[in-house]
Amino acid sequence: MTHNTYIYILIMASVTYLIRVLPLTLIRKEIKNKTLRSFLYYVPYVTLAVMTFPAILDATNSTWSAMAALIAGILLAWFGRSLFQVSVLSCLVVFILELFLC
Repeated sequence: MTHNTYIYILIMASVTYLIRVLPLTLIRKEIKNKTLRSFLYYVPYVTLAVMTFPAILDATNSTWSAMAALIAGILLAWFGRSLFQVSVLSCLVVFILELFLC
């Protein structure tokens, strides 16, 4: 059984195109539903989190140092630190823990 790669690419392109074009053609007026608006507002953040979270846990030699850096980053962000401060301090947590764990 042979598979035609061009058919797969055509299907993928069609689905991607439809996902992007259908909302533009079907929804012409402003969305007033608060639930739908909040859902659409948070979709990019959820997508980024779903793609980033597994990488955080696999990026270090030890899962424990990754978890510690994740918790430190969440706490720092919760208390209003900047993105630069959160990333630098999370990297420092990983560096220090990897120094002592390995």
